[in-house]
Amino acid sequence: MVLRLDASDPGFAPAFDEFVARGRDGDGNVRDAVAGIIARVRAEGFAAVAGLTARFDGHGVDETTARVSADDLDRASHALDPELLAALRLAADRIRAFHEKQRPDDYRETDAAGLTLGWRWTPVDAAGLYAPGGRAAYPSSVLMNAIPAKAAGVERLVMCAPTPGGVDNPVVLAAAALAGVDEVWRIGGAQAIAAMAFGAGPIRPVDVVVGPGNAYVAEAKRQVFGDVGLDAVAGPSEIAVIADAANDPRWIAADLLSQAEHDPTSQAVLLTDDSGFADAVASAAAAQLADHPRKDIAETAWRENSAIIVVGSIRDAAALVDRLAPEHLELAVEHPEALLALVRHAGAIFLGRHAPEALGDYLAGPNHVLPTSGAARYASGLSTLTFMKRTTIVGADANAIAAVGAAAARLADAEGLPGHALSIRLRLAAT
Repeated sequence: MVLRLDASDPGFAPAFDEFVARGRDGDGNVRDAVAGIIARVRAEGFAAVAGLTARFDGHGVDETTARVSADDLDRASHALDPELLAALRLAADRIRAFHEKQRPDDYRETDAAGLTLGWRWTPVDAAGLYAPGGRAAYPSSVLMNAIPAKAAGVERLVMCAPTPGGVDNPVVLAAAALAGVDEVWRIGGAQAIAAMAFGAGPIRPVDVVVGPGNAYVAEAKRQVFGDVGLDAVAGPSEIAVIADAANDPRWIAADLLSQAEHDPTSQAVLLTDDSGFADAVASAAAAQLADHPRKDIAETAWRENSAIIVVGSIRDAAALVDRLAPEHLELAVEHPEALLALVRHAGAIFLGRHAPEALGDYLAGPNHVLPTSGAARYASGLSTLTFMKRTTIVGADANAIAAVGAAAARLADAEGLPGHALSIRLRLAAT
């Protein structure tokens, strides 16, 4: 039975605190195993990748067969059901249009002291994308990770996708082709992250690694961070829904379970001001779970990690949401804009009764790679900027350094760095 909390109960505050703090990492400590895999790939290169692929994915690869050919990508696209291919194209077009708008402008100015100041944005040279292939394969994640990289101007985009039993997923390959991925490799797991980060035979290293994965993939990303940039180390999926009694409880139950079906460690939270509506959603969720195709997964997530919270007013729910800082937030109320103004922390927010989170997962346009586990308090989702870096620019002539140089040299003196001071004072002496 899903956890039920009522904000009017005397013990609500500590119970909610406990719920927020509850860990949902169901995979145990994989740190040492991942460290061993990474060390092996760094020492043995592609031989280690091939050996680990045979062990974990059950098929053999060499430096040639590991790469998906252009012909294979083309065949995957042509083999798809036309309706599915059209849906992928619509999603790709919408995601591309949204992320191309995120490209930032460069800037230059000459300030009052005469210094030239500014910044410029440039893409990384190469990016790596991990496309999972365990419990489920997600072509939508390929689009969401690859298209922003291309919108940023990344010239070389590498994708690694596990192929259990050596069987390619044609929808994932078609998505890679639509998104403009340059290289696709039939490898997965922590060894794929290590190969992209450090290089392995024909797989040359990249600058940024993105994409979801299991606990081993997440831990591998954590361990290679610093050698490469990351999107994030993602935790289990989560959704919070603020809903009033004017909603159809079946809609809200379906929205909650749409995230619960991802993984047994997922979390779904309903916040409502109507106890009767809370009962109706709980009943609707039970009915939908009864014959749910992913019942074991969704039911575990709903029973062990989720909650229904009754609040005094819909406005009160905003403060609780900020404590949760959820990956996804639905505002299923009559006037969502008013409630939006009260919420500060969420990865993505969906406005109104007809904006389910699932719309954002596929083709609304904004990215579905979002901060989890409360990280929305300080982090943003994946975007075009994930694949770009900002370089600041400073220029000065003799008049400009005369205007500010003495103060800079004095600060260098205060920090005990005479070489810094000398480099400035020599120029001052020449003006």
